[in-house]
Amino acid sequence: MNILDSVTSALFVHAHPDDETISTGGLIAHLASRNIRVSLVTATRGERGEVVAGGLSPLAGTAALAEERERELARAAVTLGVDEGFWLGEAPARAPGLPPRRYRDSGMQWIRPGLAGPAPDSDTDALARAPLAEVTADIVAVLQHVRPDLVISYDATGGYGHPDHVRVHDAALAASRSLAIPYAEILDTPAADAQWFDLDAERTVVVAALRFHASQLTVHGDDIVHSGGQRDAIRTAIGLRLR
Repeated sequence: MNILDSVTSALFVHAHPDDETISTGGLIAHLASRNIRVSLVTATRGERGEVVAGGLSPLAGTAALAEERERELARAAVTLGVDEGFWLGEAPARAPGLPPRRYRDSGMQWIRPGLAGPAPDSDTDALARAPLAEVTADIVAVLQHVRPDLVISYDATGGYGHPDHVRVHDAALAASRSLAIPYAEILDTPAADAQWFDLDAERTVVVAALRFHASQLTVHGDDIVHSGGQRDAIRTAIGLRLR
C-alpha cells in the first residue's frame, strides 16, 4: 500500500529555511499537485547560515540575514504549493500558556565529509539546547491545530547529523506518537522497509523554489552549490519510512 494513498493533509517539520526545498521539495510539489493540503513548520530562521558570495554577503552574521531567509522561505513555499507555514515557538506552533519563543539556529561543525556535529559556541536560546519536552509540546500544539494525516520529517540522524535536524526529529516523532499520527522519516537512498518516490516530474518547480534561497545556494545545471562551496545533485526522488 502506498503511504500517501489515504493522506489528505500532510505536515512537514524542518529545521531551517531551504531544508524544505532541498530535501522534500519534490514531495511537497507532488502532494500539492494531488490537492493534498501541505503545512510546513520551520524551527529556526537559519541565523547562522553561511552566505553565498555576492550581493547578499553583508548579511552574514547580522539580524538582516534572518529577515532575508524568512522572505526566501515564503517565496519558495508558495512556489512548491505549501498551503500554510508556521514558525516553531509562535502560535499556533507554541504550547498553550507559554510566551512566544524564537528558537535560534544552533550552528554546526563538520566532523568529516557528510557528517555534521554540534557547534562549540551555540547560543543559549539555540534549538538544540532547548528542552526536548518544550520543543515537543510546541509541535503537539501545531499538530492539534492542523490535524494532519501524516507528519514528515528527518530520520534519527537528521539526514547528516546537524544538531537542529536531530532535535526536530526527536521532537516531531515524540509529538506524532503522543497523538497517534503516523510519522514518515525522510530517506535519500532506497531501503527495503521504505517506499521510494521518483518525482522528477516536479524538477522544474523544485529548481524554481531553490533559486529563491539565493543567500544559501546557487543552482548550477543539475546541481546545488552551497554557500560553503559544497556541490550536491538536485534531488527530486525521496524515500519515506513509517516509524
